[in-house]
Amino acid sequence: MIQLEQIKVSVEIENQTEEIKKTASKKLKIDPEDISKVIIRKRSIDARRKPDVYFLYTIDVELVSGKRPRHYRGRQRTKARYQIPVSSVKTESRPLVVGFGPAGMFAAYILALAGANPVVIERGQDVKKRIEDVRAFHATGVLNESSNVQFGEGGAGTFSDGKLVTQKNDHSGRMDFILKTFYDFGADSSVLTEARPHVGTDRLVEVVSNLRKKIISLGGDVRFASCMDGLVIESGRIVGAGISGQDDIVTDRIILAIGHSARDTFLALRQQGIEMTAKPFAVGFRVEHPQKLISEAQYGKRASRILPPANYRLSARNDSLALYSFCMCPGGYVIDASSEAGRLCVNGMSNFGRDSQNANSAMVMPVDGRFFDMKDPLSGMYFQRDLEEKAYSLGNGAIPQQLWQDYISDKKSTSYGRFGSKIKGRAAFANLRRIISDEWDDMFISGMNMIREKMPEFWDEEMILSGIESRTSSPVRILRDEEMKGSIQGLYPCGEGAGYAGGIISAAMDGMKAAEAVLRSYGHGD
Repeated sequence: MIQLEQIKVSVEIENQTEEIKKTASKKLKIDPEDISKVIIRKRSIDARRKPDVYFLYTIDVELVSGKRPRHYRGRQRTKARYQIPVSSVKTESRPLVVGFGPAGMFAAYILALAGANPVVIERGQDVKKRIEDVRAFHATGVLNESSNVQFGEGGAGTFSDGKLVTQKNDHSGRMDFILKTFYDFGADSSVLTEARPHVGTDRLVEVVSNLRKKIISLGGDVRFASCMDGLVIESGRIVGAGISGQDDIVTDRIILAIGHSARDTFLALRQQGIEMTAKPFAVGFRVEHPQKLISEAQYGKRASRILPPANYRLSARNDSLALYSFCMCPGGYVIDASSEAGRLCVNGMSNFGRDSQNANSAMVMPVDGRFFDMKDPLSGMYFQRDLEEKAYSLGNGAIPQQLWQDYISDKKSTSYGRFGSKIKGRAAFANLRRIISDEWDDMFISGMNMIREKMPEFWDEEMILSGIESRTSSPVRILRDEEMKGSIQGLYPCGEGAGYAGGIISAAMDGMKAAEAVLRSYGHGD
């Protein structure tokens, strides 16, 4: 196979495959008939020269037997393939995975593929029951603190856009393995080729359920409604885990994949002396626009009628502030993502079709020692709780919302403008100013003014703000060494909750690394 990059084809051409073949033959200076096969490896959109918008393809080309390119401008494809570890050591103690979000799922999957027969515990419910609990909460406001948008099979990522992107470099093949796994268990084939792939909440439900069934078929055990309330430690090493209302689980190796909202577990681990530090994170508001406005701004009117709903990635920085978009959901919904009674936080989600009339994203800024005491490992968590209590109070338990112009004017909104909110949960109008601080508000407005210069359409007086987006990442980092080992022997912290990931892919990759470390430890016999 010859790999070619930057194959440029107008989005307005109907027969993309034929045009790709023509363009590739020109690059290789051969006849199109000399190409026997074209495999699309990656596709992105280039809209830098609107109204002319193009697909950019990376492809593999196979030539007819005996044919050689006269002018070779490609390269042989030598992509890393992930090697599944094999456990050669059988022990009486099965490894325990705590949490069944992306990190825990892929940690358990690797352990199961390697023959290590993991036990998985998840405080929430299986995805079918979890969906029922979330729908009931959004309809009535009655929260199940163990089964909600944050807790349950699939983790917080299940109720999201399901974006499968990461900023991490990967030379191990783990990322391709994850994408292929998502496809094998129910995701659309586009996750294998799109530069910004997404699964969608409606498809994620099927994917996580199928992955769990596969882990069980390989010898794993997945237990729901099982919350770890502490480690069992003897002579400075793990010997088990305490489970609320159940018998302890005996194990000498625990992969801790608890997610960024397991606050009671953070407290329990801290009380047991597990080493952790406070970590900066980001907070802000969900903002909503009409999807049509965003798509036309990104692609132009002509191309926007052809292409899927557009996303955006925006930022504004200077010496005093950093504002950026986070978890953008084209054609999506703002959702009440609360997990604690009397506290409220929001997130965004979209289905695979991204067919809501609104686009939304979080616009957030980092918070650190200027807002809470970084010397206290749990101070960021307490800061989050304080913000969420304020948000709950502002909306009397419903999501507090405000139009952008009213936020600037420091007054409570009383109605929507030319478009309404697409929301999962209940909403109420409020004044979101000072929910964080006057200083933060001033920086937020300054940053939005800077973004206006980059994308004028974004600065819309009637865009809808929802608060508060407080769980962009974990407020703590549970310390570990280069071998993924925590401060107690047998403990392997990983994923978003441990402070080492920021999304589905990066968390899954970190879970895989933790599983690999556990398997290496068996090999070394320690």
